[in-house]
Amino acid sequence: MHRRSFLWAFGTIAGAHLLARPAFAQEGQVKGAGAGFSVQTLAAWSEAAKAPTGARVSYDAAGTNDGVAKVVNGEVDFSATAMPMSAGRLRNLRLVQFPTMLGAVVFTANLPGVAVDQLKLTGDAIADLYLGRIKRWNDPKLAEHNPGLRLPDLAVAPVYRSDISGTTLLATTFLSRASETWRDGGPRAGSVVLWPVGKGGHMNEGVAEAVQATPGAIGYVTNAFAVSKRLAAAQLRNRSGAFVKPEAASLRAAASVADWGARGFAADTVDLDGPAVWPIAGPGFAFVPVEPLAERVEGVRGALKFFDWSLKNGGEIAARGGNAPLPDAVAKAVREAWGSVRGADGAPLWKG
Repeated sequence: MHRRSFLWAFGTIAGAHLLARPAFAQEGQVKGAGAGFSVQTLAAWSEAAKAPTGARVSYDAAGTNDGVAKVVNGEVDFSATAMPMSAGRLRNLRLVQFPTMLGAVVFTANLPGVAVDQLKLTGDAIADLYLGRIKRWNDPKLAEHNPGLRLPDLAVAPVYRSDISGTTLLATTFLSRASETWRDGGPRAGSVVLWPVGKGGHMNEGVAEAVQATPGAIGYVTNAFAVSKRLAAAQLRNRSGAFVKPEAASLRAAASVADWGARGFAADTVDLDGPAVWPIAGPGFAFVPVEPLAERVEGVRGALKFFDWSLKNGGEIAARGGNAPLPDAVAKAVREAWGSVRGADGAPLWKG
């Protein structure tokens, strides 16, 4: 099992049982766990924020479900995911949900002779690749949008995430909106779907390894992971008909037109209209308990302090790592939402 974690000042995070009693957090120590969607940016923020905030943040990318269980049980101070919760579930689990940045999903292919950023793909063509309708890379439907590019006569080998994944949810939501066949009679959208063809890989690492090992393969990963591993990401055609690259400008464009007013900040950022918009974007979310256990109060306070620093100072770091910062108005609303997080005495933990 592939698992990504960064462990500043902690050594190894042990896998605790759900009923284990958490130890009291030491001052400045903040523990997180959850999905790998935001892990590269969280790691970079953690290192940069350590001196100005005093927060020593560790994060175990063990998966969304594991992270939620740990934050509910009081084993960690925050959890992170790309899959927002409904308002009802947030109430039941006594959690506050907020976005931390905007990430992206990209498609990467192993095509000999095709350089970085050269390949252009449409959503309906990608759907046909994963439906098994397009079987070879020199198919006329692919060549149509790649004039002058010599696509190889190679068999298409689709690779997908085999685990429960917010990355899969974002990718398949895009395919559902681009392809009637995918939406109405095919796999549809979900964090796990029944893929008609191809093979699975566990998490970003498994997908990337399979693509790199197989000429003709195509797979999807987070843009932050692609940037960190220098993977070639295809240009995608957006709703406005423009082919765009997954870069800071196209992610900022998506963030600027999204409707962030939904409860819990669950903005729909897939297939938005705008000539500069990257079409498969998704917020990275964090959860903290509304009423943390006494053992976790200082850790949760430290987590809010860390995310406050990140919202104010982490934009350039997020952009370098393949993500984008939140608009200022959204960051302001996030801090207001933290006012509901309170200690045992009823006093708010965040007073910024």
